[in-house]
Amino acid sequence: MMIKAVLLGVPVLIASAASSATLPFYDLLIVNGQVYDGNGRELKGMEIAVVGGRIVAVAKNLAARGSARRTIDANGMIVAPGFVDPHTHADGNLTSQEPDKRANLAWAFQGVTTVLVGNDGYGIPRTEKSAGKSAAATGTNYAFLSGFGRIRRQIMGEVDRPANAAEVLLMQREVRRDMCAGALGFSTGLYYAPQSFASTSEVIALASVAGKMGGYYDTHLRDEGNFSIGVLAALDEALNIAHEAKMPLHVAHIKALGPAVWGNSEAMIARIEKARARGQKVTADQYPWDASGTRISTGLLPRSVVDGGMEVLRRKLADEAETKEIERGINENIDNRGGADRLLVTAIKGNTGFASGKTLAQLANEKGITPAQVAMDILRKGDANLASFNMKATDIEAFAYRDWVVTGSDGSTGHPRMFASFPKAWNDLVRNGKMSIGRFIARSSGDTARTIGLKDRGFLRRGQAADIVILDPERFGAEATYVQPSLLSTGVHTLIVNGIAVIDSGQFSGLLLVSS
Repeated sequence: MMIKAVLLGVPVLIASAASSATLPFYDLLIVNGQVYDGNGRELKGMEIAVVGGRIVAVAKNLAARGSARRTIDANGMIVAPGFVDPHTHADGNLTSQEPDKRANLAWAFQGVTTVLVGNDGYGIPRTEKSAGKSAAATGTNYAFLSGFGRIRRQIMGEVDRPANAAEVLLMQREVRRDMCAGALGFSTGLYYAPQSFASTSEVIALASVAGKMGGYYDTHLRDEGNFSIGVLAALDEALNIAHEAKMPLHVAHIKALGPAVWGNSEAMIARIEKARARGQKVTADQYPWDASGTRISTGLLPRSVVDGGMEVLRRKLADEAETKEIERGINENIDNRGGADRLLVTAIKGNTGFASGKTLAQLANEKGITPAQVAMDILRKGDANLASFNMKATDIEAFAYRDWVVTGSDGSTGHPRMFASFPKAWNDLVRNGKMSIGRFIARSSGDTARTIGLKDRGFLRRGQAADIVILDPERFGAEATYVQPSLLSTGVHTLIVNGIAVIDSGQFSGLLLVSS
């Protein structure tokens, strides 16, 4: 398909609007839809007018009182603000040299018009930063977070030791630079090395910089299960960091991970709601899957053995005594995740001699070795993505219906959440659950925009960016599965991003966005 780039910020046919004092003329009119405003309210009978990249009117009878270059009849469909995904790993798509990848269709076909990148403390290189848009043509908007992992690795490397005063100052400078470049907040993934090597006070020192500049604290908790300090202590740490740094807290992909902590959702909710009652701003995002996504290197290895990075680890794996200690740690983490039969290998990196699409238990049985030995063999030559089936339905549901939880994907390669989180949440919560359409729209658009600090997106109102999704509520659904994780979702009829129809009549239009 031919892909065209469309310059944003250049209004189309504005002269026609100026030439008529009595008959407004718009680039786009959307009529006859079931309209929701992003706050959860249905706007009955309302029509939407767009000029250039902005919504210029949300009112009744616009078509009767004006005309448009194009009119979309949304009869039988929902018209809503474009969805905002607060936790993704879409940066590889958005900065790709390939236009098809930059179209970011995995998200576009879910109704998502804006993605946030840099989560889990990864951040993005400064050369890729801008005030919310890619330098190259893309299919969706994106915003970014300052990442603790990138910064600590840049200043200190992969070592397991406290930062000294000079290093803290250097890291604070990096956070300040990120915020000045347009970052919306400060992100950590304290479960992952080298971030896991940092003390709470070190994190507070850096987060405070972002807090003073209006940012929020976004965190993958130090522990989501029972791998180190436990999920409740990790949540307490996050609440303390945000409180001391004087900034809002957003808990990434909230969950109770592993059999040892199933049922802890009740205590986690109680802690968060107690903090909110005291006036602390606390929110969370959630994906609707019972399997998390991780890698062998991050999900199964003890943190102590990655002191110094993967090259050091591979040297340790060549030593028999070290290997036995590593194997013990991997076995413990496999148990924490519910066993090797719950760990599906979804993608392999490197020439490891193993195939994806099977569990660690199956691979071990085929090779006649233990699951931990499979993991170590893979790590000697590469790594592997895992779908880790370690969540309980009652915990997922308990979080889903809290009014401070929004929809997020944590979308990454090899897991269906990258292609299907929003329609699966629709299916689970609206079609087969007890959530209203308005609440689902709010948790997927307006509530998220407020949480992450987007000022002109997430709502259907005059002056907002023209980010609009028109979806068929009967067809909106997930196609991706754990076995086929890269199938595009269905049911999005039209996706308008900054006034441009990226999806038109259910198909990718070939149009990408270029910031002016």
